[in-house]
Amino acid sequence: MVNDMALVEDPTQPEVVLINGFSAQIIRTNRRKTAQVRVGGGKVSILVPDDLSVSRIDQILANKTKWIQGKLYLHGRAIPSKPKEYVSGESFSYLGRNYRLKVVQGSKSDCKLVSGRLVVTVPSRESQPLSVQKALIAWYRHHADQKIPERAARYAELVGVEPKSVGVRDFKSRWGSCHKSGDILINWRIVMAPSGIVDYVVAHELCHLKFHDHSPRFWKELGKVIPDYLECREWLRVNGRVLEI
Repeated sequence: MVNDMALVEDPTQPEVVLINGFSAQIIRTNRRKTAQVRVGGGKVSILVPDDLSVSRIDQILANKTKWIQGKLYLHGRAIPSKPKEYVSGESFSYLGRNYRLKVVQGSKSDCKLVSGRLVVTVPSRESQPLSVQKALIAWYRHHADQKIPERAARYAELVGVEPKSVGVRDFKSRWGSCHKSGDILINWRIVMAPSGIVDYVVAHELCHLKFHDHSPRFWKELGKVIPDYLECREWLRVNGRVLEI
């Protein structure tokens, strides 16, 4: 129910609608015949035809309130990107849960999860930040090698496909790939995300064994096994850039 809607009128300022706890800037253009709502950087805007009435704009925004609020929530929870220093006390995520790093010295490089901490051992003669980073990457890749095929086996059965192989890869700009031969590769960094996001990426690539595109048929198939795939996709869009070591 709309209960706090108003139009902020000021000839020197852009048109802004206040609705259900958020404001939306109205952008009028003669290049559009339909309205489009956008959410980015924590701000809402609506691109509309020049002659669209304010009452119609209000109605469109009211109908999209739940979607807009969901987008704003995700943007509000986006994790700020900050370069890692690889020192004790820093936080690293595995399957969506944060673990504190503890760096100790020893005879050889190693990384273990001990009592809720990622304990990294580095030789004293080596450069500590680089050694810690290498040990963490090796640990994540090892766990991705185990976790990804495990999740793929579960979802392959649900989707009704049989991949030729499932492995992990160090992709720079994608989360996974599906070759027509049936080989599936997943970016090992995805294991830093919550389990539901891991499942989304794995199931996404498995569904490509049926449909090698992003057609409506593909998304319908994915929706059968990952009903909240739209939320998962948005989570990755907002937070994916910080899944780095």
